[in-house]
Amino acid sequence: MRRTVPPQTYFVVSAVFHYLGPALAVLLFTRIEPLGVAWLRIAAAGLIFAVWRRPWRAWQILDARTRWLVVRWGAVLAVMNCCFYLAIDRVPLGTVAAAEFAPVIVLAALAVRSVRNLLAVVLAVIGVYLLTDIRLSHDWVGLVFTALNAILFAAYVVLGHRVSRAAGLRRIDGLALAMGTATVLALPVGLGAAVPAFTDARLLGAAVAVGVCSSVIPYVADQLAMARLKRSTFAVMLALLPATATVIGAVVLRQIPRAVELAAIAIIVVAVGLQREAT
Repeated sequence: MRRTVPPQTYFVVSAVFHYLGPALAVLLFTRIEPLGVAWLRIAAAGLIFAVWRRPWRAWQILDARTRWLVVRWGAVLAVMNCCFYLAIDRVPLGTVAAAEFAPVIVLAALAVRSVRNLLAVVLAVIGVYLLTDIRLSHDWVGLVFTALNAILFAAYVVLGHRVSRAAGLRRIDGLALAMGTATVLALPVGLGAAVPAFTDARLLGAAVAVGVCSSVIPYVADQLAMARLKRSTFAVMLALLPATATVIGAVVLRQIPRAVELAAIAIIVVAVGLQREAT
């Protein structure tokens, strides 16, 4: 079944849910501090994966090299999620999204092997720049977290791609192990801030929804896409994330895009369409 579905379909699913999760998380910020929301997101996803995949069985048969790869990916997931929520608490989401894309497009540029793919990279950068309306912030702490999140997002792509193709490891089991690792590593900084959710069923339910929308559905879809796409192709397709955010904003929040935003979406779609994998 998974082989009959185009890998681009999995990516589109990931792109849509990538921004539904933060939309729910913003509602939690009035009751729970950002690090608490980050840990609840990670822990909810980790618990779901533990029940679904029972990843400890996969851990037992892995060699030392693959175990270390999974642990590194889990550490990146833990720190990246914490930095992301600390960043959007202080810096406009558009700025964070634009910065997040910057190091990833470098990965695509490094793998360019044709004029066609180079044009795809250039158009993707132009489209994202127009769409996110990058602007500087006077909050240097927020910018530090924004930069760290961007770097870690690139690491997420690199390590996630390796895990998706690791020998002896089923794709989702690798993700489940990494998310369990992230839950433990983020525990010291997030548990205390997450306490209010444990006394309010609605808050806890919202936190679980954030975990499902932000870390379960999109990360599973990413693994299924990464297993069949080259890393450079996946990196260029990430330019769709700000575009899907704009579409979700129009449909869900009635935030109708301006003409320049529609033009930017068109440029990004053309960029992704131009990208071709080497044969």
